[in-house]
Amino acid sequence: MILEQLVVGPIQANCYILGDEATREAVVIDPGGDTPVILRTLQARDLKPVAIVATHGHFDHVEGLAGMKRATGAPVCVHPDELPLLKGLPGQGLLFGMRVEAAPEPDVLLEEGQTIPFGSFALSVLHTPGHSPGSVSLVVDKKVFVGDLLFAGSIGRTDLQGGDYDTLIRSVREKIFTLPDDTVVYPGHGPATTVATEKRTNPFFVY
Repeated sequence: MILEQLVVGPIQANCYILGDEATREAVVIDPGGDTPVILRTLQARDLKPVAIVATHGHFDHVEGLAGMKRATGAPVCVHPDELPLLKGLPGQGLLFGMRVEAAPEPDVLLEEGQTIPFGSFALSVLHTPGHSPGSVSLVVDKKVFVGDLLFAGSIGRTDLQGGDYDTLIRSVREKIFTLPDDTVVYPGHGPATTVATEKRTNPFFVY
């Protein structure tokens, strides 16, 4: 499997490109800005995106949705509970003094247990609310892409619209910490970690 990690946008969010080496089909996770950089990376790796997936609807993870949709035609996938955030995307940007293009209408509304195929691989969708109501995590090949649910040594904010601390903690315990210990956790910001490391050392879960 091809895995490219790009740090994009003014908030330095992680955008991930996953690709099948044989078919060259790819999935783009969280295009949070710098669309030309994402497109150049796809071109350099000779990858064709077949899905654009948002782990959640905060602007630093979806600022590039419209540009990616225009450039590639790939379907946009998001959980339905994130639609209010997507519809308010320009307003989110204004709160940070930025102009953000309106998001396109999603093509696919994600739900727990759904799969998103690319080549011989498929992302499995976990609904992991807490940071926002429709946050999802995406599992493939002992990798999980968690958006802003969980970070190396920390957790996502719960003081934004729709956030809830107890829900986030439950999502991590029930959906992420039940994955194999050697699963690599790829967060929306910062470095990767593992399920085992976070179980053992994350201060929000170690008492």
